[in-house]
Amino acid sequence: MRDASKYHLPKGTSADGPYDLLVTPESAGWAYSGLRILTLRPGEEHALSTGENEFLVLPLNGGCTVAVDGRSFELGGRTDVFSAVTDFAYLPRESRAVISSADGGTYALPSARTEQKGHSARYGRKEDVPVELRGAGACSRQVNNYCLPGTFDAEKLLVCEVLTPGGNWSSYPPHKHDETRPSAESELEEIYHFQVAGDGNGFGYQRVYGTDQRPIDVLAEIRSGDTVLIPHGWHGPSIAAPGYDLYYLNVMAGPGQDRAWLICDDPAHGWVRDTWQAQDLDDRLPFEGSRQR
Repeated sequence: MRDASKYHLPKGTSADGPYDLLVTPESAGWAYSGLRILTLRPGEEHALSTGENEFLVLPLNGGCTVAVDGRSFELGGRTDVFSAVTDFAYLPRESRAVISSADGGTYALPSARTEQKGHSARYGRKEDVPVELRGAGACSRQVNNYCLPGTFDAEKLLVCEVLTPGGNWSSYPPHKHDETRPSAESELEEIYHFQVAGDGNGFGYQRVYGTDQRPIDVLAEIRSGDTVLIPHGWHGPSIAAPGYDLYYLNVMAGPGQDRAWLICDDPAHGWVRDTWQAQDLDDRLPFEGSRQR
C-alpha cells in the first residue's frame, strides 16, 4: 500500500554499524523520537554518547552493566520479552555511557531529543513497573508502563511495551495523537518495534491510516525484528495471528512542554470500547512472568 516501504522497516533493513536497528529523528523525517537495538556478544561492550537525546537501556534478552556519569547500574534483564518485565537504566542528555554484558544479550535503546537535562542517570526497578491489563475479549492485552507520566520521570521520552495473546487485537480502537488539543490530544511521534513468539514463522499485522488533511496508508505484515514508524494519523489495529503472541515496544516523544500521552479514538470505531463491559478479560493474561512479580 502507499507509504508502506517508507514507514515499515523489516528486520535488518535499517541496521547501521553496531546496531541491528537505528532510527533517529533525521532518518525518520521527524524531530524527537528514536530507537536503537543493540546486540552484544558475551564479554562485549558498547560506548554510547547521548548528545542531544535522553535514552533508556531496556534489555530485551540478557542482562548488562551500564556505567554512566560516574555511576554503575547492574541490570538483571530477562530471558525474553514474553517471560517478564525488566529493570532498566535512564541516561540523560549530554552523557557518555558504556553498556557491557558478560553473557551477551539484546538491548533496546529508546530515545527522545530534548533541550533539557533535568534528570540524572538512574536505575529503574522491575518491581516498580506498573503492569496494566487493557480491553476485554479479543481486544485483551497487557501493557508494561516503563517510562510514562506518573510511572517514571523523563524530559520528553515515553516508553511502554504491549503484549498481545495470539488471535487478539491491540491498539484498537484505532487512535491518533498528532496534534495538540488541551486535555484531549497530544502531539507525539511514535515507533513500534515488534517481536513474535514461536518458532520464527509467526507474524502479525499493523495498520496506519491518515486523515483527509494528512494522508498515510500502511498495512504491514510484521515479523520479529520489524519496526513501524507512525509520524501521524490513526494507528491500529496491531493484530496477533492465532498461535503467535505479539510484542511491541512503543517509543514516543513530541514538542509539548507538558510530557503527556493523550489519544483520540477514530470516531468510526470508538464505540467498540463500550462493548468491553460485557466481556471477560482473556484468561491468558497476564503473561506468566508478570504473574510472579
